[in-house]
Amino acid sequence: MREVVKRRWRVGFDVLLGLFLAFVVVSDTVNARSPWEIAGGLAVVAGSVATARRYPVVSLGIALAGVLAVTFPFGDHVPVWVVFVLVAMSYQAGLRMARARPGVLIGAGVTVLGLPLSLLVGPDGLGDWGAMVAILVFAGLSPWLLGRYVRVRGELARTGWRRAEEMESRQRLVAEQARLRERARIAGDMHDSLGHELSLIAVRAAALEVAGGLDDVQRDAAGQLRASAAAATDRLREIIGVLREDAAPVEPVQGDLGALIARARASGLAIESTVDIEAAPPMVARAAYRVVQEALTNVAKHAPGAAVTVRVTSGDGQTDVSVVNARPPAGPLPGAASGHVGLIGLRERARLVGGTLRAGPHEGGFAVAARLPHGAAPAELQEADEPLPSASARALELARRDVRRSLVQAIAVPCGLFGVVLAVSGIVFLYQWNSSELPGPVYDGLRIGQSRAEVGPRLPAHQRSARPVRGEPPMPAVPGVACEYYGTGRSWLDNDYAAYRLCFADGKLVAEDRFAEGAP
Repeated sequence: MREVVKRRWRVGFDVLLGLFLAFVVVSDTVNARSPWEIAGGLAVVAGSVATARRYPVVSLGIALAGVLAVTFPFGDHVPVWVVFVLVAMSYQAGLRMARARPGVLIGAGVTVLGLPLSLLVGPDGLGDWGAMVAILVFAGLSPWLLGRYVRVRGELARTGWRRAEEMESRQRLVAEQARLRERARIAGDMHDSLGHELSLIAVRAAALEVAGGLDDVQRDAAGQLRASAAAATDRLREIIGVLREDAAPVEPVQGDLGALIARARASGLAIESTVDIEAAPPMVARAAYRVVQEALTNVAKHAPGAAVTVRVTSGDGQTDVSVVNARPPAGPLPGAASGHVGLIGLRERARLVGGTLRAGPHEGGFAVAARLPHGAAPAELQEADEPLPSASARALELARRDVRRSLVQAIAVPCGLFGVVLAVSGIVFLYQWNSSELPGPVYDGLRIGQSRAEVGPRLPAHQRSARPVRGEPPMPAVPGVACEYYGTGRSWLDNDYAAYRLCFADGKLVAEDRFAEGAP
């Protein structure tokens, strides 16, 4: 049902667009000089709109061909409907074309063919050429690039979010695995410590059972205590042993922080340490040990040669752990990538004793800080205080950067191209304007009947291509007449846009006229 609605909406949109463009064509060509202009405009609209959705390349080609067919034959005006049709169809083509190359080739072909024709065939010369450049750049290229930008933006957004969802799911899975591994390590610690204590209880109960001076009731109670301790030990091994099967090997439960720091110093780390953990309960002490161990491992891996400061203090019902390293002097080791799995495990370790852990960049280095309360219940599971940059976030940022770049291209490329064309055409125009100027005294000295050979040395090297298109006198009624046009010496900024016309027939000057734009 949704697809049917979408299809109907698309058909309705195409019909409305075609009707609007047809209305523009009819309104603009109602007073056209040529009856073929309205027919050609309606044909261009019908062909481009009908093929826009399924064959956008063909639609763009029809619209550009319409520009080429109707722009330069009408030197006295630029058809407005051409701009509307080309803007609409260029944008639609850029939005729907999967590849940019066909559009570039069609646009380049029309440009290569249309610009010379507008300059040579058009009645206004440079005027027609400038109109053709402006239409192709601002009505053709700019909307096409804008449509490409919208398409690329949509594709990158969809791809980026799809990739983000995949990576976030993978990241959550990795985090959950890290939490499970840390819980398995804790279970191992419990097994080692409680199993050891329960074994001691069983041994002492067995010794009490065989000791003299006990009556039968006391000896029976000691036997039951020994059996219960042994059963509890076996039960603990069965339950927690399952968790330890997939866990990494754990260090001794009573790991000494001083020995850990000494081993790290012996391996080459420059460590300044302050350790006071006597008041910490065993599980809190173990958590502090793991925080320092993981932090020093990360320093050795990612910041070799960096100075490290370790602070572990216990008091007022909590233990505070801080491991801060300075900026590495030589940078991280090549290929030393981090998935932050160790930090996820540390957060889980701190959470299970009711504490919190923070980790992130600090003054060019990295800092790990944990607050571990004594005797607290496990805290609620929550995200990291300072989220680490994920691969999905980086992928989305790259996608946004590509979109911004395509938007800049959609704006900067047409403006830059038009600026270059405008500068080059301005230089050519000024050179041709100044090199085709016929001095007034020379014009006044010309006489009807003079030969072309006599007049030629006094004429400029070039003729005026930009000349008035309205106000020119009728051509002399002489067989074989050919007219030449020259400037009058007036600035191109003056309103009196005038030119000299010299007409020759059979090698002799038969007419000389000075006329201006719009003069009677």
